[in-house]
Amino acid sequence: MTLSGNVKSSPAKSDLSSESLLKEMNLILYNDEVNTFEYVIESLVEVCKHSPEQAEQCALITHTKGKCDVKKGAFVRLKILKEILLSKGLSVEIE
Repeated sequence: MTLSGNVKSSPAKSDLSSESLLKEMNLILYNDEVNTFEYVIESLVEVCKHSPEQAEQCALITHTKGKCDVKKGAFVRLKILKEILLSKGLSVEIE
């Protein structure tokens, strides 16, 4: 079966340059009004290797401001953390 017409496809993985993969980016945690503080703190300690105090501060900032940078690093590294946090039900994006 062939497709006809204008079909837009998402960019291929090869379109991402090695420079953009290594560029310093931020993993942003968003307030979701669903997960408990305890769960968010435990997840940040486990996945992002935060200290309990650092994870608590990130959870509080996320609660009050709606979002918080929880990790900085190369896109390739943050993508793994993002996928794990998403699988745990947290709302995160890389910017």
